[in-house]
Order: sequence, then C-alpha cells, then structure tokens
Amino acid sequence: MNTVLSRANSLFAFSLSVMAALTFGCFITTAFKDRRVPVDIHVSKVMLKNVDDFTGPRERSDLGFITFDLSADLQPIFDWNVKQLFLYLSAEYATKSNALNQVVLWDKIVLRGENTKLNLRDMKSKYFFFDDGNGLRANKNITLMLSWNVVPNAGILPLVAGSGQISLPFPDTYESTKSY
Repeated sequence: MNTVLSRANSLFAFSLSVMAALTFGCFITTAFKDRRVPVDIHVSKVMLKNVDDFTGPRERSDLGFITFDLSADLQPIFDWNVKQLFLYLSAEYATKSNALNQVVLWDKIVLRGENTKLNLRDMKSKYFFFDDGNGLRANKNITLMLSWNVVPNAGILPLVAGSGQISLPFPDTYESTKSY
C-alpha cells in the first residue's frame, strides 16, 4: 500500500502545496501597495498633417506629431516583488464619432537595477499618432498620461496611471512641410 511511488506522490503534492502557500504569502505582502508616483510631462511642439488614409477611396486622415519632455522618479515602485516596469505614454481624446480614443505614443521597459529616474528631453513619439478621420484638427482637449504595468515575481499584473497628466490643444491648421 505504501509503495515508493505513493510516498513520492505524497511528498510531491505536499511540496507543491507549501510552495503555493509561500507564493501567495509573497504576493499578499505587496498586493495593496500604492504604485503611483508623480509624473511631469511637458509638450514643446505639436504639429498636425493631413495624410492619405488608404483604407477607403480618396480618404484623408489626421497625423499628429508631438515633441515632449518626461520626468519621473520610479524608484518607490520597485521592491523585492517587481521584476520590471512597462511604461507607456498614451493620448486620450474625444471626437464626434467616438467618445473615447486612446493612442499609445511611446513606450519603454525599465528593468530592476536600471536607472529608475526618467529625465527625457525632446522625445518624439515612437508610434504614429493617427486618427481615423479629422478628429485631431482643432481638438482642444487631448490628454497625455504616463501609465505602467508592474511585472511582479509573484501575483497579478497591475496597471497604474501616474499622477500627473497634461491636456493640450491641437492646431487649427495643417502643416505643409515635408519634414518633421
């Protein structure tokens, strides 16, 4: 009845139960920590172009370009249960056709042990700020915010928005120059 396989199975099941309990204990020690930090975003240049959309016949859409400064101290977020942060700068705005538009403009991964003080100057958006139509032109309330996913060693993957955002107006006219 108490064969070697039966005893090995009991030992394995007990070990897994203990490891699961320890992992849950590790997760619960940091589960309720506030991971928000102040973020300072400053926009130095906004430019708007009207470009071919290629999704329909003779359609043109808005393409925005933003140059921004970003500073934040991410050190308080890191503790023993944080492997890395996935940071991303997003723009939120409303148009006539959509109550909420969200576009990711820039992202960065910060690993444990790297420099956690962000002090970025004259950054350009990494991804296209493209609107399906003409919702960017003369839009007076485009909000930029820095958010991040905390990648833990154990536990859930929280999505956190930094405390600090900026609302900016887009120009009423399109740029006609070819370069940015």
